[in-house]
Amino acid sequence: MKNEVILQGFEWDLPADSQHWNRLKEMSSELKDYGFTAVWLPPAYKGTAGVEDVGYGVYDYYDLGEFDQKGSIPTKYGTKDEYLEAIKALQDQGLEVYADIVFNHLIGADEKETAPAVKYSWDNRNKPISDEEEIEAWTKFTFPGRKGKYNDYVWTWKNFSGVDYDDRTNDHALFNFAQKGWEDQVDDEMGNYDYLMGCDLDMENPETIEQLDKWGKWYQELTNVDGYRLDAVKHIEFNYYVNWLLNRREEKGKDFFVVGEYWSGDLPKLEEYLDSSGNLIHLFDVPLHYNFYEASHSNGAYDMSQIFAGTLTASREDYAVTFVDNHDTQVGQSLQSWVDGWFKVHAYALILLRKAGVPVVFWGDLFGIPEQGIEPVGEDLENLLKLREKISFGNQVDYFDDPNCIGWVLTGDYEHELSGLAVVMTNAQGAEKEMTISAIHGGETYVDILRNNEAKVVLDETGKGIFPVNDGQVSVYVDERLVEKYYS
Repeated sequence: MKNEVILQGFEWDLPADSQHWNRLKEMSSELKDYGFTAVWLPPAYKGTAGVEDVGYGVYDYYDLGEFDQKGSIPTKYGTKDEYLEAIKALQDQGLEVYADIVFNHLIGADEKETAPAVKYSWDNRNKPISDEEEIEAWTKFTFPGRKGKYNDYVWTWKNFSGVDYDDRTNDHALFNFAQKGWEDQVDDEMGNYDYLMGCDLDMENPETIEQLDKWGKWYQELTNVDGYRLDAVKHIEFNYYVNWLLNRREEKGKDFFVVGEYWSGDLPKLEEYLDSSGNLIHLFDVPLHYNFYEASHSNGAYDMSQIFAGTLTASREDYAVTFVDNHDTQVGQSLQSWVDGWFKVHAYALILLRKAGVPVVFWGDLFGIPEQGIEPVGEDLENLLKLREKISFGNQVDYFDDPNCIGWVLTGDYEHELSGLAVVMTNAQGAEKEMTISAIHGGETYVDILRNNEAKVVLDETGKGIFPVNDGQVSVYVDERLVEKYYS
């Protein structure tokens, strides 16, 4: 079985030079060599900010960088043809490609419409605070630059449940159209978190559902992607994606990987979503990210033995997608919760060198974020990726028996040469951990591949050894012959 690992193939502050698809195409072989098995690409359709749009301010699903709309033909990342070429280049290297799907909202309408609406409280979205009134809203999407190519449907206010602006009165308020109310099966933050931004898609409208399904069929046939990352699912009717995904699966003729972004640190909410969506979808383990964030900012006070407490990885490991940081947790973004640099290798070891969950490596950690002066995590992260690919096999045994110093082993197996390893980490003073890898490694010498500790650990006949770690660091002990084979 291959050890899956996904690259998040972008970060928020990439240059708006329309060259990212070309970069990914040129880097396809390099990404394969890192040990990745899949790449998650950013939203490929035209956003309301044109070439400056990261992709989440969706304007036209059918414009993948092909039409002169919103001030440019290409998107921030390039043209439609370059996108398709990048996908093919990655797939030719044996990498799966996952597309980012944003079905919560549209932004940047072409015309205004007059529509009946009721104003709701921002703090309690179940509470109307006005009678029905006429508002003037930017809700008509005619896509004049595309001129009906691929699809000639015109989106109007009837496709949406609400907006946040009345152009007639310049009122920045929360408006719900025609007393539709909000969808019930969404996150209950602020009473009801159906509305997030822009023109909120009405998933009770049959035409909305039909158009999203038509687009899905067109998009999958065009791109031949291998899976999907679903944006903002906590704001969308929980069972909406069931039919959409079943249709895509039938068209593709096989199963595919799907992960949803339900941004909540509350584990029961994630579990409820998995149940409501028919267990078709993985979810990002947001609680684990927050544990990493807290541990990295606790000055050694965090109880490392509880690092997986309250996480999806501990609760539903087969549905957990683990990550350290992403485009939304970057400094300056809406969900800013950046894991401090000293703890990055700890966190990546905790997702890359363990069996539970499907790990995602963030572009900004692997390649840095020049716009913010953030350097790459560096050689240690590259080593962890290679270890996951080459030797992270066998059974896992945990030694989470201390609030500051924890460790675990992977026993290795006979199918993968020199497989098996021991990880020990501390968020405080240096320490050591007695751990048993496996009797099949009895008498072998293990060294820290990260070179944080100079010890040579000779295992006894049962495969037991005492593994040291220095202050605030991580050490990953592997058979010293592996270092000679791959790292000399």
